[in-house]
Amino acid sequence: MSPQKKVALALAALGAIAIAIVAAAYQSEIGAIRANVVAASRIAETSAGQIEYAIAGTGNPLLSIHGASGGYDQGLMTAKALVGDGFEVIAPSRFGYLRTPVPGDASPAAQADAYAALLDALGVHRTIVVGLSAGAPSAVQLALRHCERVGALILLVPRGYVPAQGAELNPSSLQEPAHDSSREGIAVKLVRAGSDFGYWLILRVRPSMLTRFVGVPTEVVDKASPEDRRWTASVLKAIMPPSMRFKGITNDASTHLDAWPLDRIACPTLILTVSDDLFHTQPAAEYAAARIPGAKLIVYPTGGHLFIGHTADVRNAVAAFLQQQLHPAGVPVNGPTH
Repeated sequence: MSPQKKVALALAALGAIAIAIVAAAYQSEIGAIRANVVAASRIAETSAGQIEYAIAGTGNPLLSIHGASGGYDQGLMTAKALVGDGFEVIAPSRFGYLRTPVPGDASPAAQADAYAALLDALGVHRTIVVGLSAGAPSAVQLALRHCERVGALILLVPRGYVPAQGAELNPSSLQEPAHDSSREGIAVKLVRAGSDFGYWLILRVRPSMLTRFVGVPTEVVDKASPEDRRWTASVLKAIMPPSMRFKGITNDASTHLDAWPLDRIACPTLILTVSDDLFHTQPAAEYAAARIPGAKLIVYPTGGHLFIGHTADVRNAVAAFLQQQLHPAGVPVNGPTH
């Protein structure tokens, strides 16, 4: 056997060993992730069908509605990072995410009715509502269709209608011409296709490729504090496994928004957004704030879609808003603890 052939066989053997090691690591990790995702949630049988949810904490009820690529787990994370403690957080998985099925009518209005049905099943009459990103439209619909259930409405980097601009959720918009977007494009395609292995591999080898996928400029993360880096990493990790979320992502991407009667929203409303959010949520936030009676708008100049560098500011702003709007006004926000 020639030396060249021996080298080639040795390299092939090493390659096979490396593939086997990676495959074993992936199978072990993805199995644990899937088991944990299922074990940490419950299924409610409601008048609107099955709804997956989880509850954490004690205090006033707070319905935390997750964004795209999320699920109940993202809802819990959002509440902890951007709202803070002292609440009984009820975090549902929206249509198509994790174990909540996609019904025939998967519109934001139908999703809002499903939230009301979930609250009925849990015996919660009135709650604070937090809608993040693509979860904002159904949060707004809940305030419009079931106003008696919403003690306060908080919209974070909200997806929403903007005249002459549309409101289609298109992750490819993260790819700016000034950057080499081919890598980010691969990440988007992997998640939208529900590729668990592909996303897992990028997360392990080159997680920086994924920050723009969640709407955060790379340079913002590069300058972030250790706390904000951990927050970003936790959001990216929580997208696993994409295969259990891609039906919801597909539903979000196909959802068209119209000009709803925002002037009919009667509950105290706080809207927060960021100017350099790669999902460009500021116009929708400004549009909603101008039409919801008494709405307060806060715009941070930097931080991307995850409020990097401003997570503590957001928590403080939310706390001040709830203290000012709910307690002096005597708005009852109550329900059982679990």
